[in-house]
Amino acid sequence: MSEPTTVDEYIAAAPEGTRSALVEIRRRVHQAVPEAGEKISYRIPTFTLDGKYFAYMAGYENHVSIYPVTTLPSLNEEIAPYRSGKGTLKFSLDQPIPYELVERVVTALSQSRRR
Repeated sequence: MSEPTTVDEYIAAAPEGTRSALVEIRRRVHQAVPEAGEKISYRIPTFTLDGKYFAYMAGYENHVSIYPVTTLPSLNEEIAPYRSGKGTLKFSLDQPIPYELVERVVTALSQSRRR
């Protein structure tokens, strides 16, 4: 299979159990940051403001991830259980995904990009 060139193609090619989580994360990103654009970069969905990335998402067989999440002082305690590596939030598909937290994270990431 060729590499996806759109977010729709990426989601369609994701493992079946992962697709609904990716669709909902995408919806929540656009709900939280209505002016967000999207593209594929580094072979994964990328959300942009003024052509510059502020967040990425990726889907795998057993989890979905959001990148790059560095220091978000107001959210550090809430995101701690989902940290995986220095800048990754990893949400296991066998647990409910905290979509409201995802919205707050992408809002914070977009605001830090605007500064």
